[in-house]
Amino acid sequence: MYKSVIRPLLFRFDPEKVHYFTFSMLQKVFKIPGAQSFFRSNYLIEHKSLERELFGLKFKNPVGLAAGFDKDAKLYNELSSLGFGFIEIGTLTPKAQAGNPKQRLFRLKEDQAIINRMGFNNAGVAEAVERLKKNKNVLIGGNIGKNKVTANEDAVEDYRICFNALFKYVDYFVVNVSSPNTPNLRALQDKAPLTALLNELQVENAKQERQKPILLKIAPDLTDSQLMDIIDIVADTKIDGVIATNTTIARQNLQSEHKAEMGGLSGKPLTNRATEVIRFLAEKSNKAFPIIGVGGIHSAADAMEKLEAGADLLQLYTGFIYEGPQLIKDINKAIIKKANQDKA
Repeated sequence: MYKSVIRPLLFRFDPEKVHYFTFSMLQKVFKIPGAQSFFRSNYLIEHKSLERELFGLKFKNPVGLAAGFDKDAKLYNELSSLGFGFIEIGTLTPKAQAGNPKQRLFRLKEDQAIINRMGFNNAGVAEAVERLKKNKNVLIGGNIGKNKVTANEDAVEDYRICFNALFKYVDYFVVNVSSPNTPNLRALQDKAPLTALLNELQVENAKQERQKPILLKIAPDLTDSQLMDIIDIVADTKIDGVIATNTTIARQNLQSEHKAEMGGLSGKPLTNRATEVIRFLAEKSNKAFPIIGVGGIHSAADAMEKLEAGADLLQLYTGFIYEGPQLIKDINKAIIKKANQDKA
């Protein structure tokens, strides 16, 4: 029903307006008695072979929602009822910011892709914290960044503010230095500034009674040499893992009219490159750390390919928009099927 009726209707309108409309509708639908039970019974699968334990956390299934969809933690309880094993909120910044001028979100339907240049639009970390206080046992990741007006040399303080504000309310952290939509942000991926940033967050982590996992989200556009640096940085800073990958600035073989728009490209065109990065990190590090695989997952086959390449968990964003919640169910069913085949 989603792909045949709902998606064609939604895709007739501006994608950013549709995003907010969908949020509003889901909030209303889930207030109807029995709605949550209906969605959970249709999409949520619970099975022993889906469970994962990584960096001290237990995931009910390995399919999560990537950051950027529920930036301000408005819908994580409802979204978890669609079958996700975990929800990543953000990217959050210390102060609220409007993001880049509109229009800043584009569907590339012929390519099954999206280009966005949102620019970390969010209501600020404090507002998200108030919503997270109402969490009903959803495993939450907190994706953190810096405000646009904060210079790179002062960026550590922005990440520190977000880290401390969210600490009680998220299960793991993701350091986002790989978005192409905040000026000069990707320069923080260089070895020296990134090592310094992660070490500072580990200092904050060590002050807590119980430390929480810190992961790094990287761009798919890094060279092999830069990826080797990432492996070294993970080892040196003792962070807990990597999310591979964020959106790309590459534009190969696109067909859609919006292909020249500035911003980060996500969806099917990213499928192969994201898998290549996952495989590179897994092989070159000898699986020294967990990897969350994200980028171009539009089918169960895409998901299984990333798991086989070395991903421990998965995240959806553009694939979820194009395929709907059935994609989550299909992936989890494929994982169960593979586990049963391995036992046979």
